[in-house]
Amino acid sequence: MQTIAVIDYGMGNLRSVVNALRVVSDGRDRVLLTSEPEQVLAADRVVFPGQGAAGDCMRAIDQYGLREAILSAARQQPFLGICMGMQVLVDSSEENQGTDCLGLFSGRVRYFGDGHRDQSGVKLKVPHMGWNRVTQTQEHPLWDSIADGSRFYFVHSYYVEVDDAALVAGETDYGFSFTSAIATDNLFALQCHPEKSAAAGLQLLRNFVNWDGQA
Repeated sequence: MQTIAVIDYGMGNLRSVVNALRVVSDGRDRVLLTSEPEQVLAADRVVFPGQGAAGDCMRAIDQYGLREAILSAARQQPFLGICMGMQVLVDSSEENQGTDCLGLFSGRVRYFGDGHRDQSGVKLKVPHMGWNRVTQTQEHPLWDSIADGSRFYFVHSYYVEVDDAALVAGETDYGFSFTSAIATDNLFALQCHPEKSAAAGLQLLRNFVNWDGQA
């Protein structure tokens, strides 16, 4: 039996993530919701979810003493970042008048903008909320048995820009094409919520719990 640690730093309802992981693991694995750095580091694989504002997120990570555990897990264990758990992996975010993030990857988080429009000039709602397609830009074990262009559920006003194009594993169109998934070595992170994304999302989580951590 493997242990899957779901990092709890008080940001968002994480029960849906835990429940989805328990469903896809068919009861074979221990799914542990934890805010303890030692338990994160001892786990076989780690899920880093999150909702809310970047500034609040980073403060909570430091209040729980989780910064180094998150960075260590992201470098060593099979690691899945979800929503805010993707955004704070880069250097900084425009949210909250500018927020320093974890800096694991060179990049930044941008605001869609109050006047965000599609290519024909139609104003788009911000936050970007609801179902949208993810185009798979590189092959990856977490895309196994998921059709390219499958629809996932999004809720966000900010999006990630990474400096290294080789990190981009998925893109989504919302007025322009933005990075909706990144991957390297043992890490995969995505902007959407797989735990809320029906069959495609559950398949991605199933792929994660069975992944050997090799890209």
